[in-house]
Amino acid sequence: MDWNAFMADIESDIGTYAKEVPDTMKGFGVMGTAAKKSGALEEKTKEIMALGIAIATRCDSCIGFHVRSLVRLGLTREELCEALAMATYMGGGPSMAYSAKALKAYDTFTDKG
Repeated sequence: MDWNAFMADIESDIGTYAKEVPDTMKGFGVMGTAAKKSGALEEKTKEIMALGIAIATRCDSCIGFHVRSLVRLGLTREELCEALAMATYMGGGPSMAYSAKALKAYDTFTDKG
């Protein structure tokens, strides 16, 4: 999977969709900004949680968005692998496969892959 090409395609598709439902997208954006705001939990912790949910729900685009955010927030490969181990533990075999995808995305977005 070419993560950079995949993310470019999904962002283009979302852009097309956003033109059709601008109020929905605006509301989703406001909700996302509020949910990610640092408070008792910092944004990085919240993004790790979101990645775990993305793995559990088997959402490739979600994995891409949240891994990219975690790279921006300075997540180390070691931190990622520990989070992925927990996602695998909670979700079994399917989560193992999607955790491997998330690791590949991390390596791509950090130029290690």
